[in-house]
Amino acid sequence: MPRVSKVVLLVALLAVIAFAGVVVGCGSSSSSSSSTSPSASADATSQAYKIGITQIVSHPALDAAVAGFKAALAEKGFSNITYDMQNAEGDMATTASIAQKFANEQLDLILGVATPTSQAVVKAVTTTPIVFTAVTDPVGAGLVTTPEAPGANVTGVSDLIKPVAPILELAKQLNPDAKKVGIVYNAGESNSAFIVKQVEAEAGPLGLTVVKATAGTSAEVQAAAQSLVGRVDAIAVIGDNTAVTALEAIVKVCEQNKIPLIAGDTDSVKRGAAAGYGFDYADLGKQAGYQAALILSGTPISSIPVEYAKNLQFSVNEKAAKAQGVTVPADLVAKAVNKF
Repeated sequence: MPRVSKVVLLVALLAVIAFAGVVVGCGSSSSSSSSTSPSASADATSQAYKIGITQIVSHPALDAAVAGFKAALAEKGFSNITYDMQNAEGDMATTASIAQKFANEQLDLILGVATPTSQAVVKAVTTTPIVFTAVTDPVGAGLVTTPEAPGANVTGVSDLIKPVAPILELAKQLNPDAKKVGIVYNAGESNSAFIVKQVEAEAGPLGLTVVKATAGTSAEVQAAAQSLVGRVDAIAVIGDNTAVTALEAIVKVCEQNKIPLIAGDTDSVKRGAAAGYGFDYADLGKQAGYQAALILSGTPISSIPVEYAKNLQFSVNEKAAKAQGVTVPADLVAKAVNKF
């Protein structure tokens, strides 16, 4: 009996060892497979993608945002992307046509550049991921309901400047006697209407009155600016795509009538405004590009909150200021990040 017991015990022990070997072997195989498989990010960047880009109009700031978007994706390793570039050239009906075109195509992601084009594509496309950039008020524009945790298929980056008081204060810094500031904008753009409300709310405490001049198209901008002559002490262009597109027309009116022009973006100062506060729109586009990289890598949009522009910069253009009949104070010149 004892001998039989030992034999039985030996057989049992061998069976246990064999079973353990199978288990360890399975575990080892799984571990090896896991360690050699590519990461989700590397797998994502190796694929081919098609991205639709819908832009409201051509002007340097928005063009820079698109360039920044592409640069960010390239930086993250997404090198096999085909871009379908569409530009509405300021026509609202065209924004809807572009949106419908994208809705009918097999796209991996859509970039909406500025408010009208983003609104159109969000209305037409309900499944393809959408990232917006250069949108001032994404909630008011109906793009998202909760910026911190966007639902559905939309997130992006806002170019909201808040507050706008520093821009308005430039009117008094360039002309201490300034009482009225004119603003040229397209009343048909929800982002522009939002900004004008901000301007009106913040002008009062600064002792300024806002005089509005509307332009529905870029062709109407010069007439809108001309209508402000004799009625204002400075003219402002803040976040309006129609006005920025035809900025040279406003600069001409300001130079001819010695009215300082102040701006809400850096490029407008470079193009002829006397001074302004703004963001680098290439950086704004990069923020949107990084969001797109996350989405293409599998991150849910609900986990990608809406972001806001960073690094507000002060810029001056002393030559433009002189042509508009004012001198930029030395202390302002000294603090300028950009001098043109």
